[in-house]
Amino acid sequence: MPSLNDIRSTFLNYFERNGHRVVDSSPLVPRNDPTLMFTNSGMVQFKNCFTGLEKRDYVRATTAQKCVRAGGKHNDLDNVGYTARHHTFFEMLGNFSFGDYFKNEAIPFAWELITKDFGIDAKRLLTTVYHTDDEAFEIWKKVGVPEDRIIRIATSDNFWQMGPTGPCGPCTEIFYDHGDHIWGGPPGSADEDGDRFIEIWNVVFMQNEQFEDGSMRALDMQSIDTGMGLERIGALLQGKHDNYDTDLMRSLIEASAHATSADPDGPGKVHHRVIADHLRSTSFLIADGVMPSNDGRGYVLRRIMRRAMRHAHMLGAKDPVMYKLVSALVRQMGAAYPELTRAQALIEETLKLEETRFKQTLDRGLKLLDDELSRLPEGENLPGEAAFKLYDTYGFPLDLTQDALREKGRAVDTYGFNAAMDEQKAKARASWAGSGEAINQTIWFEIEERVGPTEFLGYETETAEGQIQTIVADGVEFDSVVVGQKGFQIVVNQTPFYAESGGQVGDAGIIRTETGEARVTDTKKVAGVFIHLAEVTSGKLAKGQAAKLEVDHARRSAIRANHSATHLLHEALRRALGEHVAQKGSLNAEDRLRFDFSHAKSMSAEEIAQVEAEVNAFIRQNTPVETRIMTPDDARGLGAQALFGEKYGDEVRVVSMGELLGSGKGADGKTYSLELCGGTHVRRTGDIGAFVALGDSASSAGVRRFEALTGQAALDHLKAQNDRLAEAAAALKTSPLDVVERVKALAEERKSLANEVAQLRRELAMGGGASGGPEAIDINGLKFIAQVVSGVSGKDLPALVDSLKDKIGSGAVLVVADTGGKAAVAAGVTADKTEVISAVEMVKAAAAALGGKGGGGRPDMAQAGGADASKADEAIAAVKAVIAGEV
Repeated sequence: MPSLNDIRSTFLNYFERNGHRVVDSSPLVPRNDPTLMFTNSGMVQFKNCFTGLEKRDYVRATTAQKCVRAGGKHNDLDNVGYTARHHTFFEMLGNFSFGDYFKNEAIPFAWELITKDFGIDAKRLLTTVYHTDDEAFEIWKKVGVPEDRIIRIATSDNFWQMGPTGPCGPCTEIFYDHGDHIWGGPPGSADEDGDRFIEIWNVVFMQNEQFEDGSMRALDMQSIDTGMGLERIGALLQGKHDNYDTDLMRSLIEASAHATSADPDGPGKVHHRVIADHLRSTSFLIADGVMPSNDGRGYVLRRIMRRAMRHAHMLGAKDPVMYKLVSALVRQMGAAYPELTRAQALIEETLKLEETRFKQTLDRGLKLLDDELSRLPEGENLPGEAAFKLYDTYGFPLDLTQDALREKGRAVDTYGFNAAMDEQKAKARASWAGSGEAINQTIWFEIEERVGPTEFLGYETETAEGQIQTIVADGVEFDSVVVGQKGFQIVVNQTPFYAESGGQVGDAGIIRTETGEARVTDTKKVAGVFIHLAEVTSGKLAKGQAAKLEVDHARRSAIRANHSATHLLHEALRRALGEHVAQKGSLNAEDRLRFDFSHAKSMSAEEIAQVEAEVNAFIRQNTPVETRIMTPDDARGLGAQALFGEKYGDEVRVVSMGELLGSGKGADGKTYSLELCGGTHVRRTGDIGAFVALGDSASSAGVRRFEALTGQAALDHLKAQNDRLAEAAAALKTSPLDVVERVKALAEERKSLANEVAQLRRELAMGGGASGGPEAIDINGLKFIAQVVSGVSGKDLPALVDSLKDKIGSGAVLVVADTGGKAAVAAGVTADKTEVISAVEMVKAAAAALGGKGGGGRPDMAQAGGADASKADEAIAAVKAVIAGEV
């Protein structure tokens, strides 16, 4: 029986033998399509190849593409675990032609692979075609499919579209007939939703492009896009009718069963299936740089994670489970997807952290759900307000509540849920606004096609000669620009200007020609073209002119110092905090650096100091910064760190810096920092100058942000601190070395004086001491003293009350303070009289008379406030009435 790994290899090898380039799966975060949240099919990375915007050095490709469908239009989340073929993560096997072959070759390729290489009985297969596609119908007849097993479909089922816009076209599908012992009818019939006839392959004839206004045009070249789900074909070839019974999924289910001590095929079967599926999607998303959050992709990831974690809870798991299963997934899929192996530590850390947090609220949330259901009639849906409370208070997404209710045969009043959401004006889930590399700006592909990509010379020089190839403003090309014009972009054939990428900001500088000069304010890159954002400061610049390009040396030097420092910082963080630390973003500007990294909690002062000291140690080492060019696989084999989800070409630059001495361990055994990087760097670590940590802060869930300064900025920062220290020392009339001790002494002195002043205020308020002040009166046999004071605050009153209590020995006291027009009041009762009268009763009566409300405390001491201190006499009278029992 072939394993899923075997089937994947057979597929790719077949098309490689037939002239196709085996292309790595693209990341789950699309690089070239702002309309998609996740990569959901094999053709996504080739979208611009189909439209002709992009040309590669091959016209035939084959891939095993990792895909996620868990949000937006393509959302299978609700069905996962309950059906045989729904997944949030799946692998799509595909072969593609970009204007090379079309229907006459694509259909025989599919038929040969399925019937010969995979050995599937042709008599069990039937096909569908779009109802007007006579050409495909005839080709199927030619390869040997009887007419009665070729079905014309007139619906969108056989007209494929990736999204609301983009490449599209008619398709033909191959179905497998499992036999009449299973209910269901062929596609297009009334019983087509049954499980007898299962689609195993879809071939899209990419003929058209769909636009936002609904119009459609024929593509200049006819192309092929196919897709065959690995899980689905795997189940068929392994003699199964359920994707979850395949070897790969079964191994994950058994890992779940082992971790939870629950029978994989027992009452918790659905739970294991959900965990196995969601383990794949969450792990691959994290490996491609997505972290759990409350919006966008991170929100969808969190929903998937929490759904799996609830099912683990239902299996009786008391401790986090998901992270324990990652190793089983890596064993199954790590060879085909090396990024999974590289990210294993990060995946485990993220899952453990998220599940630990979620478990803290899960029990309470489920109890609330049960309490709400117990108050409802049998079978009645959960009110939307209750579902919203679960969401708002306990972090339960609506679909998690729906999933929990499904097992109880109930649903949620979604209208009420949405109404509650609107009523509270909760932050609306932001619609996806796009991602990637601005790759759909058509003009830049046209320019690259015409003039070729820009050659970057900036690794070796900061000045160079080039030729202006075009000038662009607002998407339109111009022949020339004159002094005063701003907001345009200059394209040259070669440049020393670094284009913004990998966290390093773009270069600035000057472009000069014989007739004019322009100031470059920023540099960006699209489709291989370097774009110099500029404004003309003198004369005129024209297309075709020779130009001298000069990078701002001081700015570039500061930027590259910060960039090199982030490499040292990355390694120092890994050594201080653990191997799970991975780069999640960075900024290398001329005035500062920041580095975002995966870590669960804030750094301690000791950890920050350790990192700062280690970075500075390697700066002082002043070793050369070396760059090597190698393949990505060789670089990773050497131990180089790479940014997860980053798109790397056939060759990468590997930057190494720092020498390990003694027994220190490094990526290659001798180098401190070894990373894949396309940015510019210092020549020697000593060129960084100095490194000063400013501290770390939270960036997002599970991600910390470390900020620092280098070079002159670091020295300026230290000088400013020293200047402030010297100024403080002068004000304290001491030396900078003694400032801390002097401040401590002053703080103690201030505290002592404050206590003394407070005591004097209290004595003054009491009439000069315990012997002064009013005398006690007798009310129904209870001694009572009341005093009105000023010049004290509410916090001084308890001490005054205690003083009066000491004076009378036994009885009750009341103190009203004028605090600048408003009043503060305190009442006290000696311990032997608290059963006769409560200080709380007294102070509430006084507060009401003073225009205040409430008041509280203990029977022997209570306080309150009032709005009008002029009514102190009324307050005293009110308290007397309470003591006398008149109210």
